[in-house]
Amino acid sequence: MNDEVMIKTIDLCKYFNKNIHALENVNIEIHKGEVVVIIGPSGSGKSTFLRSLNLLETPTSGQIIFEDVDITDKNVDINLHRQRMGMVFQHFNLFPHMTILRNMTIAPIKLLKMPKEDAEKAAMELLRRVGLEDRANAYPSQLSGGQKQRIAIVRALCMKPDVMLFDEPTSALDPEMVGEVLEVMKELARDGMTMAVVTHEMGFAREVADRVIFMADGAVVEEGTPDAIFEHPKNQRTADFLKKVL
Repeated sequence: MNDEVMIKTIDLCKYFNKNIHALENVNIEIHKGEVVVIIGPSGSGKSTFLRSLNLLETPTSGQIIFEDVDITDKNVDINLHRQRMGMVFQHFNLFPHMTILRNMTIAPIKLLKMPKEDAEKAAMELLRRVGLEDRANAYPSQLSGGQKQRIAIVRALCMKPDVMLFDEPTSALDPEMVGEVLEVMKELARDGMTMAVVTHEMGFAREVADRVIFMADGAVVEEGTPDAIFEHPKNQRTADFLKKVL
């Protein structure tokens, strides 16, 4: 990790109505090469925060600075910035009528104007990396949940993003498939990818995170190293949550 700030949120708020405050003045910095894992109870604002980072959720107020540009500014072309933020969801969002190779190459060809041959070569390299090169011509319906999620990750990587956002990437998987997806994410972290991960996988948070952020009621309650959060939480709310999940 270095000192370069990739993403910074300033007083980020998201209100769905007068009574539902999904985010309340969230101030977070994510540095280049850092793995930030966000934990907390259901309804704490974790996913809303993550989805706000590329404006899939439009904040009510506050700023999001991504690579020195305030992407909440109305004049900014958000699609250009989204190309540099890979996003992986709970559900794989693969196009069911396209082969895996086509799923992976359609965005680089259309958005990055990459020649088809180059896009396919890069895609096959990524498929090899996750042990799925033999599935290039298969369709999503022919894959297991774990395989689909590994494809979703490498599909995002085809766009050569500067940061990867993961929104509970293992929560829709059968338990025996979780490990294969986490392994791909661990390898990304080892390679120095900047990552923000919302997850319930506390083992992953402990092992891979540079920093853990605990959220509750739309606010950051506590943040620190995995050791600080898991072994010595300062806030009672954090301690109560960890008692239930560890």
